[in-house]
Amino acid sequence: MQEKFILESLGCSKNLVDAEEMVYILNKNGYEMTGDINEATIAIVNTCGFIESAKEESIDTIFEIARYKQENLKYLIVTGCLAQRYYKELKEKIPEVDAFLGTTSYDTIYNVIKGLEIGQDNSLILNADRKLEHTKKKILTDNYYAYVKIAEGCDNNCTYCIIPRLRGRYKSRGMEEIITEVQDLASQGVKEIILIAQDTSKYGLDIYKEKKLPELLRKLSEIDGIKWIRFLYTYPEDITEELVQEVKNNDKVCSYFDIPIQHANDRILKLMNRSTDKDEIISKIKLIRDNIKDAIIRTTLITGFPSESEDDIDELEDFIRDIKFNKLGVFAYSQEEGTKAGKMKEQIDEDVKKQRQDRIMNVQYEIANRLNKTYIGKIFTAIVDEVYEDYVVARSYMDVIEVDTVIYVTTDKKHKKGDFIKVIITDTLEYDLKAEEV
Repeated sequence: MQEKFILESLGCSKNLVDAEEMVYILNKNGYEMTGDINEATIAIVNTCGFIESAKEESIDTIFEIARYKQENLKYLIVTGCLAQRYYKELKEKIPEVDAFLGTTSYDTIYNVIKGLEIGQDNSLILNADRKLEHTKKKILTDNYYAYVKIAEGCDNNCTYCIIPRLRGRYKSRGMEEIITEVQDLASQGVKEIILIAQDTSKYGLDIYKEKKLPELLRKLSEIDGIKWIRFLYTYPEDITEELVQEVKNNDKVCSYFDIPIQHANDRILKLMNRSTDKDEIISKIKLIRDNIKDAIIRTTLITGFPSESEDDIDELEDFIRDIKFNKLGVFAYSQEEGTKAGKMKEQIDEDVKKQRQDRIMNVQYEIANRLNKTYIGKIFTAIVDEVYEDYVVARSYMDVIEVDTVIYVTTDKKHKKGDFIKVIITDTLEYDLKAEEV
């Protein structure tokens, strides 16, 4: 009988891509994926170890699945960032786990299972700088959209971030390899491509000695079947005139910029080891908006970074009110061991971090409400994500799936996921929009 496995992938979309490659490897070797843990003899938990809440979710999931080892489950394998970071501690404290694979060794998943079948522990935690050969993958999202990882690791060394230790230095994939992958995805019916990396704006700098994201976008847009292309996580210092013009002039590239700025106070930015300051952030946003009238700009912020004062948070609030970001997320600072910021003095009380987080989100709520009202009466092209009896849930170019907001579209037509439709916005909800199909 064919062995079945279940896979829980936690954390970011970059982790999901790793999981998709593991599923492809196992499928190719005769293992079948199931969504029912009662059918599985093998369980894989692909963990996140970025911040404290993510670590807790990973640990909880491991313990939850470990209960099934008393029943049908033969092997429990833990992969990903938490395994890379805490292999020795996890091995000692959670004996229910049979094997561990790090962020650069998940491609040996088949060998690990074969080892377990003959009583060998083939756990493998390799150097985070190892460059993987990316194989094909089994899409775990709905088959009309897919994430494509264009680089691994990060060289930015922000003082609050553990990613360089977990994922290594910045390593771009070759352009032809990415193009081949997207061609293969298009042949499977994928219409929307979401390019991801820790920092997409630096794509190509390590292997081509220049930033190649604009060229990559241009080449991917030539692939038949691909309708929308997005790219996430562009750092302000690397947003160039060339990139903005490519987005402006390329009909397939969504006018959507995801720019994690983290703060607006220059002192805090310097303590974070960010390679930019407030003036440069403002100038890059102006560059985008001057050239692309309908550009959507999303950002992420951190509140409660060590030594952040009330004046600093006032400055951040004023900045947000002035800029009026279309989309904005806020994290309360997480003090992570192994980071420079984790050792800084003047750590902020958890309650204060949370209060500041709520304060900034309340400001963004007001801004988002006002912006949403300006869309009433406008017509957008949207992609269908969910289908119900008399309405569909869709997204325009303004929204990334599972990250941003949605449009509830009243329609009497029959649609399927991945259909592109025209909608007219009729009303607003708290963050989402209501519309009718044109």
